[in-house]
Amino acid sequence: MRVLVACEYSGRVREAFRALGHDAWSCDLLPSEDESLYHLQGNVSNLLHGKWDLMIAHPPCTDLAVSGARHFKEKIADGRQQTALDFVQMLMAAPIDKIAIENPISVISSKIRKPDQIIQPWMFGHGETKATCLWLKNLPKLIPTDVVEGREAKVHRMPPGPNRWKERSRTYQGIANAMAEQWG
Repeated sequence: MRVLVACEYSGRVREAFRALGHDAWSCDLLPSEDESLYHLQGNVSNLLHGKWDLMIAHPPCTDLAVSGARHFKEKIADGRQQTALDFVQMLMAAPIDKIAIENPISVISSKIRKPDQIIQPWMFGHGETKATCLWLKNLPKLIPTDVVEGREAKVHRMPPGPNRWKERSRTYQGIANAMAEQWG
């Protein structure tokens, strides 16, 4: 299966699919964290018309997530939120048979449509909370693989810093593995 993992610099989802024998590629404006040859640095919109069987997209949540709702008035006024929503809609409308869009609780739910599923890291082997929405096209809901105890809001409590956004945006390995095993 040819898999495009859009807006992923970490390579976690890409590598979970590659480990199972899929022709998986990631694309992001940032270089790949793991320096993989299977990462395309640039704008993903240039790749959407390729011959992909599946796309898993992680659009930037900075202007969408309700965790930043106190800044929505400014983001609406200057057009950042609409630009982010337009990007999500472009990803959802890509000519790819199977699509998953991943984002935290956000205005995508009220401005575009409700998610098909909300998952948590603790459902996939990580004792943490981080509600993650999935908007699915021709894909089944993910089935939890390893429900564990512990409900620590580790990501939410990260201290401020220049790389906080990068740390918060990484897909948990258990979720990446479940995507590869169940959607591959």
